Amino acid sequence: MAARPPGRSVKIGDQERTGWSSDRPRRDGRERTPDLTVSCRVLAPADRLRYSPGSLLIVLCASHEERERFLARLIEDRASLLSPAKVRALLRGRVPEGELEERANELLQATVAKRLSERETVVLAPDGLEPAERAPYLRLAAAERRPRHVILLEVPREQVAEEELPALNELRRALDAGELGSEGIQTALRLGGGSAEEVKRILFRPPPREDE
Repeated sequence: MAARPPGRSVKIGDQERTGWSSDRPRRDGRERTPDLTVSCRVLAPADRLRYSPGSLLIVLCASHEERERFLARLIEDRASLLSPAKVRALLRGRVPEGELEERANELLQATVAKRLSERETVVLAPDGLEPAERAPYLRLAAAERRPRHVILLEVPREQVAEEELPALNELRRALDAGELGSEGIQTALRLGGGSAEEVKRILFRPPPREDE
């Protein structure tokens, strides 16, 4: 996958189309699942990735270690970086072990919702690659009409657990086909090999004015 020439940046506007369905309940009384479907742009790698302030950026990777290195190198605002692992570490020892997972999920969703409602950026690092793990956060962002983006960080095959392969292969297929819009994702980027190292900055700010 060829990288863009140096100096080019990917610019994602704040006014990307968002999808949100009717809130009317189903006839059986259950709450209707919102339809988040949007058009998803598949981006090419660049040395600078620029997103609108207040975006939800979900970074997916089969290796937690590689993902953490990538995020530590490129995310300046550490308060924006959230993950289930980070919240579990915060709660461990403060809540019963049997309640840890549920309480961590509740706290993480509440924190993401608060930041998005205040138009603050969220960089989310889920544990796994299944759509169900990112769906609650995409719904929160869509409800606040915040831009929603995904980066898939590729790693060598030996770093991928066997049980992760089916989800990873389906994610690759859907991303390359531009089908992640069905989840409410507006842009998707796949970084593998040298293209991840070529990313020098991830920015959450408007593009510079042409007259500056």
